[in-house]
Amino acid sequence: MQEYKRGSHTVWDCKYHLVWVTKYRYPILAGDVGQRARELLREI
Repeated sequence: MQEYKRGSHTVWDCKYHLVWVTKYRYPILAGDVGQRARELLREI
């Protein structure tokens, strides 16, 4: 079951969605560099 944060009058679940876009959307994070960047960002 999913854990929810609780306050005195609230119940909440906060999630983040990170979008990393380079200038002109050039695919700079490709190959092994891209894979490693994904792994590091998932650890955060």
